[in-house]
Amino acid sequence: MRVGILGPLRVAGGEIGGARVRALLVRLALDPGRVVTADRLIDDLWPDDAPAHPTAALQSLVSRARREAPGLISSHPAGYLLDVPPGEVDAWVFERLARDGEAARALALWRGPALADAAELPFAAGAAARLEELRLTTLATRIAADLTALQSTGRNGFPDAGLDALRKTGRNGSPDAGLDAVGDQGAAEPVTGLDGLVAELEGLVMAHPLREPFHALLMRALTAGGRRAGALTVFERIRTALATELGVDPGPELREAHLAALRDDEPAAGGNLPARLTSFVGRSEDIAQVTRQLGTARLVTLVGPGGAGKTRLAVEVAASLETGAELGAGAGPRAGAAPEAGAGLGVAGGVWLVELAAVTGVRAALEAVFRTTDLVTTLRGRTPLIVLDNCEHLIDEAARVARWLLSEVAGLRILATSREPLDIPGERLHQVLPLPEGPARELLRDRAAAARPGLRLDDADAARICGELDGIPLAIELAAARLRTMPVPVLVKQLGDRLAFRGGRTSEPRHRTLRAVIDWSWNLLSERERELLRGLTVFSGGATYEAVAKICGGDLDLLSSLVDKSLIAFTGDRYTMLETIRQYAAADLPGLRRAHARYYTELAETAEPHLRTGAQLTWLAVLDAEQGNLDAALRHTDDPLRAVLPRFWPWIMRGRRREITERSAEVLARAGGTPPQGRELAYGLCLAATGGGLNEAVRASDHPAALNAWALATVMEPPEDVVELTERGVTELRGHPDPWTRSAALLVGGIVRFEYGTVAGAEDLLEPALAGFRATGDRWGQWAALYWLSLVAENRGDFAAAVALGEEPERAAAELSGLETPLGPMTFLLRLGQLKARAGDHEGAAETLARAWTAAVRSEDQGFMARVMHARGELARRTGDLDEAARLLEAALAMEAEVSTQCRAFMHVELARVSRAPAGPLRRALELMAGCSDRTARATVLEGVAEHLEPRPAARLLGAARALRGIGESADPYVRRLTRRCEQALGPDESQAALRKGPALPEPEKYALSALSSAAVER
Repeated sequence: MRVGILGPLRVAGGEIGGARVRALLVRLALDPGRVVTADRLIDDLWPDDAPAHPTAALQSLVSRARREAPGLISSHPAGYLLDVPPGEVDAWVFERLARDGEAARALALWRGPALADAAELPFAAGAAARLEELRLTTLATRIAADLTALQSTGRNGFPDAGLDALRKTGRNGSPDAGLDAVGDQGAAEPVTGLDGLVAELEGLVMAHPLREPFHALLMRALTAGGRRAGALTVFERIRTALATELGVDPGPELREAHLAALRDDEPAAGGNLPARLTSFVGRSEDIAQVTRQLGTARLVTLVGPGGAGKTRLAVEVAASLETGAELGAGAGPRAGAAPEAGAGLGVAGGVWLVELAAVTGVRAALEAVFRTTDLVTTLRGRTPLIVLDNCEHLIDEAARVARWLLSEVAGLRILATSREPLDIPGERLHQVLPLPEGPARELLRDRAAAARPGLRLDDADAARICGELDGIPLAIELAAARLRTMPVPVLVKQLGDRLAFRGGRTSEPRHRTLRAVIDWSWNLLSERERELLRGLTVFSGGATYEAVAKICGGDLDLLSSLVDKSLIAFTGDRYTMLETIRQYAAADLPGLRRAHARYYTELAETAEPHLRTGAQLTWLAVLDAEQGNLDAALRHTDDPLRAVLPRFWPWIMRGRRREITERSAEVLARAGGTPPQGRELAYGLCLAATGGGLNEAVRASDHPAALNAWALATVMEPPEDVVELTERGVTELRGHPDPWTRSAALLVGGIVRFEYGTVAGAEDLLEPALAGFRATGDRWGQWAALYWLSLVAENRGDFAAAVALGEEPERAAAELSGLETPLGPMTFLLRLGQLKARAGDHEGAAETLARAWTAAVRSEDQGFMARVMHARGELARRTGDLDEAARLLEAALAMEAEVSTQCRAFMHVELARVSRAPAGPLRRALELMAGCSDRTARATVLEGVAEHLEPRPAARLLGAARALRGIGESADPYVRRLTRRCEQALGPDESQAALRKGPALPEPEKYALSALSSAAVER
């Protein structure tokens, strides 16, 4: 060879000095006998910093090269050329020999990295890479020929030609190790026999860890030497590397080598299920159901979102069938499910786990597990159970292979796991849902104890963590692992970044984080599916198909596909999404946000009139289902006053005082100081709800919320002109064409007349209101009218009638809001408990108040909790437990919760009845009532104070109370006893005279305070 570039530049008969001169000759040698233009040479030799006079510089370089290698370079008008035939340049000879199959001779030409003297120049990169790739391919060809020759001789050696070839290239096939090219570097040992060939290949796979041909040849060599275990180890190593680094499956050459290593070995009879490393929590019922399904269907597919535990459930079911043990939820012997769940289900053919997550072919994976290329013959005549795990990324092939095998092998059963169904005949689906709260907490505690022994995790923190993580087992396990390095409160704060939670070192990449879990599903979606999934994140709490179609424009096929792929769920008539998936897919979608706000504002406007009819419950259910969307619409709308107006009435019906106040404040903050034209009513209602009084728009409106705006003005006291306002409303709306509006005006008038007016005459409004609501079918109106009619009966002291009226609307109250809201129907339980206690039904009162207390605690409403404690204290006093009564009443007052003035005064009156120093509580009660407009409340306090006074002032206060209540003689047993005591002490005439003086007292509370000061008040 006159010129060599397969290694450092070599020119026959010359020593070339100077890096730029050597680079020039290398560049010309790439095109021997062909002209390379001067411009091309300048660009290639000076790619970044061309000299000031590039042509002169190039001519100078050529002159130096001609002096050192005479006769090699010729000039041409356009440039220069290497004046030798291609056959005298080693790179060209190498390519010809490689094409002709003379691999050993071709490889012998290599002395080092190709184009070494131009390695830093861009022009050399592509050519060097091409030559190196060809060298590696040729090397694999030479080794394959050596291996074939070895196998054909039947001995641990090679024919002479093979040895000669090996002696040409050296032990490791490295380009500078050929025996003929060692020179001064020393002699290399020739590769002889199979051991030498294996050693050479082991070096090559270390140098090229992702190059499949070298791994396949190493596996063949190891198999030829009887080292099958080593060959299988090599396969697993390259399979894992390909999956991890490139996301691909082994190619045909590797798979064939793998099968060759397996071909002589029969698979183990029992199966290949992995041993358990952790306990199995919370799925005993799922195990029983899946096992029953396998008893009637030959293909059962576990479907569910990523991280839900499909694989673990499938393995547990399979292991239960394999051992024949009873089913259950533990790492040891199983218990907890019906023993007959899998009765008669034989798996004599073994239980086999075929993992598809890291492979690209279902059939190849099955063949590898069963060590055969003839699956049907291997499986036929047996009754195996195959667990086909993680089918979703190979869903089409998984469906084809499953159907083929089930058709050909009568005894076969398949338990598949996938994020979408295989959708073939005979398939039974089992939804693997996130864990309910109880099992989720159990799983969290179990894994947290493993990560951090001794950790105490209270119920509230466990419930919050599991709830935030949607009950997804993988998410819970990742969170528990973090407790090893951080306190529980810090973890709770980090739940918003759940997608970044990481698993252990041995976790599969797709399960190492929640983001990776969802990435796996996301990457299987089409662009249209991804667009729809992003759009669905604007919904909160799910959506109907109508809403999705209207807002996102997604068609039914796309929605169905997302359901099948377990990215959304379909329950009843709603599509829902786990919060974890929402967080992953969420995007900035202002257009969809506006469309969402418009749609749900219009829905609320459509629903509001129906809330006054017999269809009330149906539309309340609609609004309940859309609560999250309605709130989201209110947050994102460009017209918050329009969006909030139709929300007021359902809020009032449900007694959602906190929502009314908070949402109203938020709307006012966005609306500014002046309402836009046409939004005055909504603005006024928001003002009323936040204590800003009633504007003219509210006072003049017959809107349901406006009629009840007096109750919105403040949680403590109504407007000063509430009586005048509501009486005017009764007068003006008696002739209203809408029967519901007439009834509502009468109801409000009756309530205000009773609470803040003369009391007398309340029934005259409440009874026709009740009749009107019954005619329209409005359950809320019926409940409210009956509630206040019960109060009227209580005011008369007729507790039996009050209980009967109070119990009548129980069903309506439960239908409206489950008796669990602090206002509205929730008051039903509290009030009914108090009435039963006063009517003498102490057992019934205790039961009802226990329910009220449970609901109050659940609502976390401090004010309502205090009111229930007051009622329970009264019951304790009536049953003779004065110490318990005092404890409950003192605790209620100490809470300093937001309760009405009347309620706080009642607490002090009740405390006085069980206190050894009652004067203090009584004075506080009287002070609270000073200026109060609630006549019946004032009467109750005066009656309570009279109990502790001398007969004469007591009788006067009882007379004042009668006047305030608007009644004659009270039917209240307590008041009757008090009246008789006065009569016995003063005589009938004097007692009656004192009673008649009571109504004339201008300020009965001041009189009572004076009487307390001059009396010796004792318990």
